[in-house]
Amino acid sequence: QQVTAEVLGQLEHLALVDFRDAEGVERLQKAIRFADQLREVNTDGVEPMDSVLEDRCLYLREDDVTEGNCTRELLKNAREKVEEYFVAPPGNIPLPKLEDQETFLQGS
Repeated sequence: QQVTAEVLGQLEHLALVDFRDAEGVERLQKAIRFADQLREVNTDGVEPMDSVLEDRCLYLREDDVTEGNCTRELLKNAREKVEEYFVAPPGNIPLPKLEDQETFLQGS
């Protein structure tokens, strides 16, 4: 199944994966073929699942904050970051260096 250049561009932007080489396009086409196989599965009469653990009772817990205001300390552990966000996964498109981030953000 053929994928248009426009769709490739959107996928590259969303996934940070470069589909311009043959390996990237083949990986995408393989994923599409797999998804097409899933469409053939008859799901008539099958109720949608709320969780993969439907046979167990899932309890909510209180969200008690015990620490805070440690953004800078946490971001020291980041391999790649943009502003105050971790960047993951990096895909196969190189991310800009810290000094080039302003230019990168203006282009997005």
